Amino acid sequence: MPHMTSDDIVDTYETMAVITDQMLRAANDNDWDRLALLEQQCALHVRQLKESEPQPLAGAQRVKKVDAIRRMLDADRQIRDLTTPWMAKLSAMIGNTSTERRVARAYGI
Repeated sequence: MPHMTSDDIVDTYETMAVITDQMLRAANDNDWDRLALLEQQCALHVRQLKESEPQPLAGAQRVKKVDAIRRMLDADRQIRDLTTPWMAKLSAMIGNTSTERRVARAYGI
């Protein structure tokens, strides 16, 4: 991938912050499919940054990048607060189903 300019880097971080906000809305709406799709979009931008040999930013561009990262971290924390109980419930359901199957097999039910 070609070298990204400072503006490209800042734009990418700001785009990722917008996507992360959309991910938070999806998590609030229990729209797990949309959340997963948005996570994939965000991952593409992360890969783009990693592959582009990003240059150090200074001044206003650095401030914008840091602000975007802070927004992403805040949204990520809120997303985890929303998804952790759901994941625990899902894990319990899977565990119960697995246990039920083992009991059924053991007793020939």
